[in-house]
Amino acid sequence: MVTAVELDRRAVAALAELEAAHPGRLRVIEADALTVDPAALLPAPRKIVANLPYNVATPLLVGWLRGAAAIEGMTLMFQQEVAERICAAPGTGAYGRLAVLAQWRCRCDLLLRLPPGAFSPAPKVWSAVVGFRPHPEDPGEALFRTLERLTAAAFGQRRKMLRGALKPLGEAEALLDAAGIAGDRRAETLTVSEFDRLARLLQSRA
Repeated sequence: MVTAVELDRRAVAALAELEAAHPGRLRVIEADALTVDPAALLPAPRKIVANLPYNVATPLLVGWLRGAAAIEGMTLMFQQEVAERICAAPGTGAYGRLAVLAQWRCRCDLLLRLPPGAFSPAPKVWSAVVGFRPHPEDPGEALFRTLERLTAAAFGQRRKMLRGALKPLGEAEALLDAAGIAGDRRAETLTVSEFDRLARLLQSRA
């Protein structure tokens, strides 16, 4: 069965006609997706397919990444700029906090780019579809939140060296030394595995 979560009442009304025409195959829930827990709503195996509203795409994605252990896969449409940030490699201008969080929890593949003319009414920007396949290991809620804190500090002041950017976390130099990462590096040069190492060390000191 497909479960559709929709906030716009006009779309809910349109979907209700499909729900009535195909009993047992479509369930329509009028709700804000930001407040819905997929694991509580759907039986396993769960897949999420969505054309995300651009203004809430990032918080929706981060919430689903936090619960990725309960999800088999996701196919999501974003503004193209956001999709490229999610799939960006270290050392590129698009690489940042979102790329680290997404790639730490999932394999991320940019599957498709769509021009504005593919939609009606046409937006002003291109869109892109990203596929997410969660990694087998579940690092747990606590480590995810630690990585969120770490990446927020590291990328919050991108021009700063890590020894300065991570100061709000406490004992930045000791943390970097323990991880074998030079303090004069900047956040965008670190790989996802290096961020993972830092996060685990930071959590162990909490």
